[in-house]
Amino acid sequence: MVETGRTTGAEEVLFWVLAPIMVIAALGLVFARRTVYAAMSVVLVMVCLAILYVAQEAPFLGVVQVIVYTGAVMMLFLFVLMLVGVDASDSLVETISGQRWIGVVFSLGLGAVLVGVVLTARGVAPRGLEGANADTNPVGVARVIFGDYVFALEVVGVLLITAALGALVLTHRQRLEKRMGQRERAEARVAEGAVLTPLPAPGVYARSNAMDAPALGPDGRPLDSSVPRVLRVRGQERSVADVAARPIDGTEHLIEVDEGLGEVPGTGSTPPERGITGEEPIR
Repeated sequence: MVETGRTTGAEEVLFWVLAPIMVIAALGLVFARRTVYAAMSVVLVMVCLAILYVAQEAPFLGVVQVIVYTGAVMMLFLFVLMLVGVDASDSLVETISGQRWIGVVFSLGLGAVLVGVVLTARGVAPRGLEGANADTNPVGVARVIFGDYVFALEVVGVLLITAALGALVLTHRQRLEKRMGQRERAEARVAEGAVLTPLPAPGVYARSNAMDAPALGPDGRPLDSSVPRVLRVRGQERSVADVAARPIDGTEHLIEVDEGLGEVPGTGSTPPERGITGEEPIR
């Protein structure tokens, strides 16, 4: 763009090439079902916008657009999405009833305001890029931001600080009691009389190594806690008698096994009549 405010042929070609890409990417942001695809659409819009800034002889805005928004904000947003994980169905759930109609009303209102501003704006002779960038582009941008729009800049700063404080308040959790460490947890288990050692896995000291068969302790008693809690809640736990070998009627040299092994030679053993006290003689 020259001092007369007219665009050159190269600028028009660049605009008509990038404008459809930006519009398609913006529509992808609105209609994409996956959050990652929507974020990548925003990145594409920002990159095209940075190219237009550079073409309009505003290199500082183009570099800031790529480094700050595309390189920092959007990459951080994508990192959080991939780290936390968002399902495609989460994007389709409307958490606030009527939010789409509210968004449509606000969009129409904003569009009406912009149209009114454009129609009522007074014609001002273009200053030209050479006059605006007389002291280099960063100096011109700083003069506009911290001179003509300093109040709006302060309002935006207060808004960002308020949002950060609100996020801290919403995520802060105050503990009502002292945090328990590993030592405190162990002392609490000892005070409650809980078992400190790991329990035998299913099938230990038993005739079956299935998960639904309880383990047998050294005294021969079944340990129901060795069976997973899910199976116990569902009622799928088997007793020791269910997995014990049983002699077949009329034959003592063959036993029947429930695991589907068929008939195997051997004699079924009986469980101990009394518990082990530790005072038995060693043989």
